[in-house]
Amino acid sequence: MTNTSAFDAPLTIDADAVLVVIDVQKGFEDYAFWGTRDNPEAELRIAELTDAWQATGRPIVVVQHASQAGPLVPGTPGYELKDAVAGVAADLHITKPVNSAFYGTPDLHAWLQQRGARQVVIIGIMTNVCNETTARMAGNLGYDTVFPTDAMHTFDMTGPDGVTVPAAELARATGTVLHAMRFAKVVTTGDVLAAARADRPAVVGAS
Repeated sequence: MTNTSAFDAPLTIDADAVLVVIDVQKGFEDYAFWGTRDNPEAELRIAELTDAWQATGRPIVVVQHASQAGPLVPGTPGYELKDAVAGVAADLHITKPVNSAFYGTPDLHAWLQQRGARQVVIIGIMTNVCNETTARMAGNLGYDTVFPTDAMHTFDMTGPDGVTVPAAELARATGTVLHAMRFAKVVTTGDVLAAARADRPAVVGAS
C-alpha cells in the first residue's frame, strides 16, 4: 500500500503525474444492460481533468475494456470512447480484457517504470470495479495513487442476498476502503486541479 507518511501529507500533483482514464466508453450508456448510475456529472469532471493534463503537458493514459460479450465488444459502437475523451491525445493507449489496467496491453507498470513516474491519478468507469481494482494494484506497487471520486461513476448492483445497493453507496464504500486502508488518496476533481496548478510552473507569456 501507499507509504503512510506520503499518504498523510497534503495533496501535491507531480509535474509528471500520469492521468489514467479508464473505460470511458459508449457502451456504459446502455442503461438497459447496466442499470441505474450515480454521479451524472462524472463526464464533465473527467473532461476537466483531461483538459488540465493536456494544457500542462502531463502524460495521459487512455484505457479501453475489451469484452467478449455485452456492450463493450471491440468493433461495436459501445467499444468506442465517449465524447468527453474521444479527442484526447493519449501518451499510451491500453486495451484490457479484465478489471485492472495493469493487466492490459501494453504493460502499464512497465511503461510507468520506464518513465520514472511515481504518481497516478485514476478516473473513469466504474468506480468500484475497474477503477478500484486498478487503484488497489497501483497502491500495492508503490505508486502515489490519487482517486478523485467525482470524476467517475458506477451502477446499482445486487448482492447474493438479493438486496440492490445504490451506486452512490457503492462509490462511497469504495472511497472509504481505499482511504482507510491507504491504497489511495481519495479526493475531488477540485482538489486535483488546485494542486496541479500549484505544482506546475506558469508558462511564460500565458494569459
